[in-house]
Amino acid sequence: MFRLAKTWAKAPSPCIDVCKFRDAGRCVGCAMTKPEKKSFKRLSKKSKKQAFFVMLEQRLAAMGKLGYWTRMYRRKCDRKDAPCPLDKLEKADRAA
Repeated sequence: MFRLAKTWAKAPSPCIDVCKFRDAGRCVGCAMTKPEKKSFKRLSKKSKKQAFFVMLEQRLAAMGKLGYWTRMYRRKCDRKDAPCPLDKLEKADRAA
């Protein structure tokens, strides 16, 4: 059986529980569509989860919402006592 690194295996959904779909069918809180929210739950490979977060961060940055989402997502990870995958992405960005 394939095992994800702990951070990615326990990564909470990028949804920050705002769930109002206005911006071209995208949630005003996390910028995901309803199908994307459902598909995240089915991602089983570390590389696919990482790619999903990278795509979402780029989208949120283009919309000017990355700062707010990042703060709210980190709070969600803290509340769930889960390692925050954003820390892993930042380390990867610095290494590149």
